[in-house]
Amino acid sequence: MSSFGSYVRERRERLKASDATFSVRQLAVRIGVEPSFLSKVERGETPPPSEEKVKALAIELGEDPDVLLALAGKVSSDLQEAIRKRPELFAAVIRELKDVPDQAVLRIVREVRDGKW
Repeated sequence: MSSFGSYVRERRERLKASDATFSVRQLAVRIGVEPSFLSKVERGETPPPSEEKVKALAIELGEDPDVLLALAGKVSSDLQEAIRKRPELFAAVIRELKDVPDQAVLRIVREVRDGKW
């Protein structure tokens, strides 16, 4: 919980250094939460917001939504749906790939995307 909040705060503060619209108040308004809530999230005093708000936050901060969701301990609803369709298969794939180098995983993703299976 605190790693999510500290990551968000660090990213927001970095952006705020060159753009005043990244104050807690203004960012909170843009993603549709109370400034006090966002401040508590950043300090790790409250759990991260909903998937929808985390995605909105990612867009505002210029971050990958899946990365912020992972830091928040969440999985996007589209991935949850895919996993629910074939839970054993996806569990096996994730477990087998957890220690594989990124380049190898990216090669597999490209092959699947290009229909080389």
